[in-house]
Amino acid sequence: MRQLDRITLQPELMSGRACIRGMRVTVGMVVGQIGSGRTVDEVLVDFPYLERDDIMQALCYTAWRTQEREVVLANT
Repeated sequence: MRQLDRITLQPELMSGRACIRGMRVTVGMVVGQIGSGRTVDEVLVDFPYLERDDIMQALCYTAWRTQEREVVLANT
């Protein structure tokens, strides 16, 4: 996986949620826009301070965070 250098986690910013480059724009806000049918270009118009790479990394970060992992628990 490539480095996610545009995603920041700061406890004092947006309650510690993943943000874009330390701004008050969360990964969830960006991914939510895409999920509701907006195109990347439309999101860039709505958030002119974002860059295309910000959106791509938000999507990559979300995909990474939601990967399923099976953990086998011992029977006790």
